[in-house]
Amino acid sequence: MLRGAIFDMDGVLVDSHPAHMRAWTRLLESLGKPVSNDGMLFILEGRKREEILKYFLGDLTPEQVATFGKQKEALFREESEKIDTIRGTRELLDELSRASLPVAVASCGGRARVEHLLEKLRLKKYFRTVVTGDDVKEGKPDPTIFLRAASELKLSPQDVLALEDSVSGVQAAKAAGMNCLGIADSARSAELLRAGADHVVADFREVTLAKMHELFP
Repeated sequence: MLRGAIFDMDGVLVDSHPAHMRAWTRLLESLGKPVSNDGMLFILEGRKREEILKYFLGDLTPEQVATFGKQKEALFREESEKIDTIRGTRELLDELSRASLPVAVASCGGRARVEHLLEKLRLKKYFRTVVTGDDVKEGKPDPTIFLRAASELKLSPQDVLALEDSVSGVQAAKAAGMNCLGIADSARSAELLRAGADHVVADFREVTLAKMHELFP
């Protein structure tokens, strides 16, 4: 039975992927590591900041991870001025709030960035808990971040709907034992279905609480 929902953030709640990619591109180019198409895909797969840095830069000390991480976050804030929510997001969150359905965020982004965007876009009030990459050892597709969010909502994973836009995010949700609604355009919907998504929509204009109950009774 559907008793709660857990939202990824980038590409699900907020249209932040372009700003995210510009910030990573600027950082990595400044370090002599231009980003290839494969690199872009790796970044977009819901990885933790530490994983992305080590993927491009090799073994790093904790101090280097912290330094480069701060530089990336500063660049992201410069790039994030025009970020807005995914279409239909606010209307769906309003409906879930009126129905008192508990919802959480589970994002592998760093807490400072996640909290900044939620506050900037006035979304924080909707969520009972926010779990970030700073709260877990492994990023998606490891299911820990979803399991922790469900635990903080005091819900069993099988009673929670995860909303995701990446293959690794879908895999994490399914590994956690959750139903998963993919958010993707028609070009990527088949990819998320192959990863295990139970259903895919383009954005939240297609989603209501009644529709969620219909799809995930």
